[in-house]
Amino acid sequence: MIRSELIQKIADENPHLTQRDVERIVGTIFERIIDAMARGDRVELRGFGAFSVKKRDARQGRNPRTGASVQVEEKHVPFFKTGKLLRDRLNEG
Repeated sequence: MIRSELIQKIADENPHLTQRDVERIVGTIFERIIDAMARGDRVELRGFGAFSVKKRDARQGRNPRTGASVQVEEKHVPFFKTGKLLRDRLNEG
């Protein structure tokens, strides 16, 4: 499902909300998650999962095309851990 499909599904299930309102709501939720992760905070949605940021240390890498060594900078990457309810639903019979 892509963002526009999510917005359409929510709008269809909530006829009292306009399409523009649903777009604003979904956009705000995503922005808050991004803002929290940018601060290094963890975002937990019970039953769905938790978003967090992991730090990858600088390391010596290798260019696969030439085999030359390259220095890879330290970086932060997003990480998602599924919640129990989501895992259980995915693994049902």
